[in-house]
Amino acid sequence: MEQLKHECGVAMIRLLKPLEYYQEKYGTWMYGLNKLYLLMEKQHNRGQEGAGLACVKLEANPGEEYMFRERAEGADAITEIFGTVQSHFKHLHPEQLHDAEYAKKYLPFAGEVYMGHLRYSTTGKSGISFVHPFLRRNNWRAKNLALCGNFNMTNVDEIFARITAIGQHPRKYADTYIMLEQIGHRLDREVERLFQECEREGLTGMDITHGIEERMDISNVLKTSTKDWDGGYVICGLTGSGESFAVRDSWGIRPAFWYMDDEIVVVASERPVIQTVLNVSADAIKELQPGQSILVNKAGKMRLAQINKVREVKKCSFERIYFSRGSDVDIYNERKMLGRTLVDPILKTINGDVKNTVFSFIPNTAEVAFYGMLEGFDNYLNKEKIKRIEALGHNPSHEELDEILSMRIRSEKVAIKDIKLRTFIAEGNSRNDLAAHVYDVTYGSIVPNVDNLVVIDDSIVRGTTLKQSIIAILDRLQPKKIIIVSSSPQVRYPDYYGIDMARMNEFIAFKAAIELLKEREMKDVIERAYNKAKDQQKLPGEQMVNYVKEIYAPFTDEEISAKIAEMLTPKGTKAKVELVYQPLAGLHEACPNHKGDWYFSGDYPTSGGVKLVNQAFIDYIEQIYQF
Repeated sequence: MEQLKHECGVAMIRLLKPLEYYQEKYGTWMYGLNKLYLLMEKQHNRGQEGAGLACVKLEANPGEEYMFRERAEGADAITEIFGTVQSHFKHLHPEQLHDAEYAKKYLPFAGEVYMGHLRYSTTGKSGISFVHPFLRRNNWRAKNLALCGNFNMTNVDEIFARITAIGQHPRKYADTYIMLEQIGHRLDREVERLFQECEREGLTGMDITHGIEERMDISNVLKTSTKDWDGGYVICGLTGSGESFAVRDSWGIRPAFWYMDDEIVVVASERPVIQTVLNVSADAIKELQPGQSILVNKAGKMRLAQINKVREVKKCSFERIYFSRGSDVDIYNERKMLGRTLVDPILKTINGDVKNTVFSFIPNTAEVAFYGMLEGFDNYLNKEKIKRIEALGHNPSHEELDEILSMRIRSEKVAIKDIKLRTFIAEGNSRNDLAAHVYDVTYGSIVPNVDNLVVIDDSIVRGTTLKQSIIAILDRLQPKKIIIVSSSPQVRYPDYYGIDMARMNEFIAFKAAIELLKEREMKDVIERAYNKAKDQQKLPGEQMVNYVKEIYAPFTDEEISAKIAEMLTPKGTKAKVELVYQPLAGLHEACPNHKGDWYFSGDYPTSGGVKLVNQAFIDYIEQIYQF
């Protein structure tokens, strides 16, 4: 119901044949460029604030440009950047346009190595200078570097202090620039090492350049530059000499997948995107493992390298619940399971009255969990039918059987979003009144004052939209009770690894816990947690404890849910409003391979996350209270 900002998306392509091959087989040397466009469009859900692409030519002569970049801001950035690239080809005669040799020699973006990025800012920093890919230029081809990623670093301060202490000077105090500087610095050192090696062997002139490029091993660069990174990341890079790489964080927080055949190597943030664009099976696509890098050298040889040791694997569960495309076979089944695991808590809330309950969903991203919930209720109802038939004895009448067998789960599309209206709404005094009309309800879909209305959502983080519009809209249907169901557990803690959730006051669950502490005269719990957080500020991150957990400790999940429902129910609502959240155990049952649940549990995989959650709590308390 409320839009969370998605993560960034990455896409990388390395063509393994000459451009002439693709011209002959597919009718265009732009095969790689076209596939990059599709990979980016299919991941558009991951970035709507900007986009960029980079390209490297492998066979450029000295004096000819070999590295190209195009970037744009805004929701239409993908269309804009590819439109700009295509504009270079519009003036060409058809013979030239279909001449791969001509394209290689004279046309920009006619290369063999491509990289694309879709941006979603988690820092609030905007402007074209923050749109990836980032470039680091040099007269040595092998020292040129283009970098992009899906990431958020939690120890920027420490890294900045470390690299400036050895004389480096990043252009901006931002994690992307710092990472560019770190990898670029180690790339420089690696090229210099190889230069000296070639000189000792008696090589001169362009033979040295070729010698460096043939011996380049980016794994050395990545091992020395990434070892101190704390956070979730997938970083992709290209060098001017044609090396390409992608590296994943040691905890597996951020996702990456790759595919290779004899024509192409592809990397992307999501598996079904590669499946669709290249028309290959899910089994043919591999997941980049935690701490691992995929490397393709100038000659087109691919290898996997373990860059950093694997830590406790904590793959992001929000990927499965919300961010990734539901067309992935595993994610689709996991989201259905998230719906099925909610049957028992919903039954408890409606007192088992399935007959007088209508089930629905808002928004569309919750649709798959809704199907799973319906399946779960169908299974429940089938068991109930068996029990009732068995209780009738051996000779039930036709009418008795008909009454039992006609029991159905009732589902309706109770709310339809008015997209045009949503885009019109701006901040201001009239916002709430306008927001109440973002959804149209389907009148007559429930029996007034008799039916319960169960509406499933994929996550309830801030609760703003619920309070401003959804509950009031649903109340127009006059249900006896409105039950809002979240297919994810209560979001209690900020994320620091790439999702735009960083402040404590964003979470309705946190606000509810604070209100309960006040109501029950337990403000001393807040003070003690604050003092503990303050007292450990000078400790190393790995020794810190997440003391925000103490805010929630006195209460059951049900108590916090009840308080959230009370806080989100608008004045004048006639129906009783209740909230049902996915239990943490249900999440783990549905997504067994994605145990990164720090948003819900507070169990951060890295010391940087623990440090930042305590700081967010301290900041919140110091703004609100005076101890």
